[in-house]
Amino acid sequence: MFYRDERLALFIDGSNLYAAAKALSFDIDYKLLRQEFMQRGKLLRAFYYTALLENDDYSPIRPLVDWLHYNGFTMVTKPAKEFTDASGRRKVKGNMDIELTVDAMETAAHVDHIVLFSGDGDFRPLVEALQRKGVRVSVVSTIRSQPPMIADDLRRQADNFIELDELKDVIGRPPREPRYERVRDEEETVED
Repeated sequence: MFYRDERLALFIDGSNLYAAAKALSFDIDYKLLRQEFMQRGKLLRAFYYTALLENDDYSPIRPLVDWLHYNGFTMVTKPAKEFTDASGRRKVKGNMDIELTVDAMETAAHVDHIVLFSGDGDFRPLVEALQRKGVRVSVVSTIRSQPPMIADDLRRQADNFIELDELKDVIGRPPREPRYERVRDEEETVED
């Protein structure tokens, strides 16, 4: 439930939202997402959190980060850390939970309603703390993926749960094929 005169802030856990949308087979159109929540209340700020690999020549997320930065989103990034696990596999770690939590607590005094785009159960204490400050909290994630992308205790703590799958027609677009697959498909078509 949203009220037109509510002051809103969006907090987007980028990797979590990406994984949820991918599990539901669609991509997020962030321009449409921002427009949707501007219609639901007075959108004061839209934060987007993600870690970036600094040493890669090209990061696939860089164009999105740049677009969001130029189109009304407050970008919060930090370098991701790369390491090799015990099995010798390359892993990337870039948790943004603390940054999101600190920003949400600082923003709480200026808003009526926070919309958290994440299903991470680690955010349950944050939601509870925001509610103690008088802020309503909606959580956007999905229970329709296998497995569900939202922790049950986070869903129970939120004032409102918004099923991401139900926003698909409003903020979604079909997923793009990776470029190398399109090229291979085009080559196969030419040969036929």
